[in-house]
Amino acid sequence: MKTVNREQSSMIRSGQRILTLISIFIILLIASAETASAKLTARANHDHINIDFFYHGSTVSVSGVTDPGTELIIKIASPEGHEALKEKGKVGGILWMNVGTKKFENVPNLYSIHSARKLDEMLNREEQDRYVIGYPALSRHAEIDPVTSADEKAKWFDEFLKYKERSNLYTATDGKIEMTEKDGEQAYYILTQWPYQAPPGDYIVTVYAVKDGKVVDRAESRVQVEQAGLVKTLAGMAKSNAALYGFISIVSALGAGFGVGLVFRKGGGAH
Repeated sequence: MKTVNREQSSMIRSGQRILTLISIFIILLIASAETASAKLTARANHDHINIDFFYHGSTVSVSGVTDPGTELIIKIASPEGHEALKEKGKVGGILWMNVGTKKFENVPNLYSIHSARKLDEMLNREEQDRYVIGYPALSRHAEIDPVTSADEKAKWFDEFLKYKERSNLYTATDGKIEMTEKDGEQAYYILTQWPYQAPPGDYIVTVYAVKDGKVVDRAESRVQVEQAGLVKTLAGMAKSNAALYGFISIVSALGAGFGVGLVFRKGGGAH
């Protein structure tokens, strides 16, 4: 009889533990449902961009829906990689020459951030660093070598940033995301310029839903950029048959020069 009681007690305790676990699971589900933006979607209108002979950049719009009450940050970036900048300095106090190379690791070739308002007003520093959102977060995430101090790293990241912005590969805007509410949903839209300097590759569009200073959800879309037509043929030739590619380049240059000469002769020459 005592054995039966012990078995019953053990079964009761096991049942209580199971009920406790189920209760905890349900509570977590409810909490996540309250904070997450389950409706968040992201779609790029141009998920495939062809670089042909007449290519000079494009436009990409990003749109979707999210829960009312959330703000959005849109990041368009290439995978992280490494880059280098030449360091110039005076040699002998007279000539400006390349005196070294700074190597940058964990930096994307293309990086574009668009936020509903200023990042610091939307997202705390911890969240910015976690998702590498914004130039300050990217500067902390990047590795630069050789540098001997935090000030030197900041200086060289600033130079890197200027170079990227001049090349239209790094951009940051706020207040340009259009938001409209309808039928209990919040729709968003933004039109961005796609720089011709961005090389072929896969790019990730990430939309972050933000509430109370934290990211509560995110959605992704992709943009693929690839060479097409004559550009693709010439690029393949440059890799597989450099001699033939060089010959064609020389002939093309000579032909262009000959054509310009004919135009000037017909026009009576330059004055």
